[in-house]
Amino acid sequence: MRIWKQLLLSFVVLFIGLCLWVSLSPDAARTLVSMGAPQAAVSLIQPQLDEGTKTEGAGAVASSQRSGGQGGQRATLVSVRPVENGTVNDRLSAIGSGEAIQSVVVMPQATGTVNEILVKSGQKVKKGDVLARLDDDEQLIERDKAQVALRSAVEKSSSYKNLQSVARLDVLDAQIAEESAKLAVSTAELNLKRRNIVAPIDGIAGIVAVNVGDNVTTQTSVVTLDDRSEILVDFYAPERFATLVEPGAEVEATSMSRPGQVFKGKVDSIDNRVDAASRTFRIRARIDNPTDLLRAGMSFQVSMRFAGDSYPAVDPLAVQWDAEGAYVWRIRENKPEKVRVSVIQRNPDAVLVQAELQTGDKIVTEGLQRVREGQAVRIQGEPERVAEAETR
Repeated sequence: MRIWKQLLLSFVVLFIGLCLWVSLSPDAARTLVSMGAPQAAVSLIQPQLDEGTKTEGAGAVASSQRSGGQGGQRATLVSVRPVENGTVNDRLSAIGSGEAIQSVVVMPQATGTVNEILVKSGQKVKKGDVLARLDDDEQLIERDKAQVALRSAVEKSSSYKNLQSVARLDVLDAQIAEESAKLAVSTAELNLKRRNIVAPIDGIAGIVAVNVGDNVTTQTSVVTLDDRSEILVDFYAPERFATLVEPGAEVEATSMSRPGQVFKGKVDSIDNRVDAASRTFRIRARIDNPTDLLRAGMSFQVSMRFAGDSYPAVDPLAVQWDAEGAYVWRIRENKPEKVRVSVIQRNPDAVLVQAELQTGDKIVTEGLQRVREGQAVRIQGEPERVAEAETR
């Protein structure tokens, strides 16, 4: 079907529907006239419109005079909400992961069989405490052999020094043999000492991963030690906070294991770059843990507060859009004026904007479709003002 036929058919269908609406609805004709339709054309469909229009004309004029509208128009009823003061970038909230200030996986320094375990899970240990011992029979023999060789070297060196007939070169060889024997004894004692697995830091032992009789190597994990006197919490912040966060800033953290309990700490360090993929940067906070309530690996809800930037806050319903951008209707002396705004941040209960607005300004939130520039309005909930007649 050609386009002009489609348009003609659509016009006919709309005209028939309009006629039916005017014929069946008593208020349809008045609505069309108020929208600007010629009264003479509408009267052809609903003849009784002329009488009703004449009857209501006088009442409409009186009503418009009472409402104080300009040019006989009734003031539009609107709802308003005052402008409030809002802040942006004033609070940082993130999820972080905690770790002990020191954490060590203890491994043997030698290969052998576990003969004795001297630590239990959850036990506090000091640096240098023996955690376990390996078999040391071979090392004891090697130490004794080295001590015997040392005694022999010492006797020989002493004898050569007291004899005048011994060549000077032989005396020097005896002294070198004595020094070598001393080094051999030191090596044997070191190998024997390494049969003890000791704690490298102060901390609390985790679950012991070996049993007596296990054959271990230098790659075997025996137990983990955590120094939990302080907890380090790593979390990531958006790029916009990069210039606000400083070392030493106050931090508050809550843990899922302790709901409602707030742990205070400070920013310990800040990463030197922003991740290009996520546009975030890493922050490390240090939280005191004197009562040992926190554990490494816990998740924390971390929050920080800043001064932030202040902006006017308006109701989300008040922001309208047209071809030039966003705007709101501000009421002054019962007349609306359009104010251009730039949206800074959208929140569920308010929109922060950049505009020439003051705290307390009345902004239209309902009845926006009927508001026109300079047209008188009436604010819902306020008493209706009675305007003086323009002409007496």
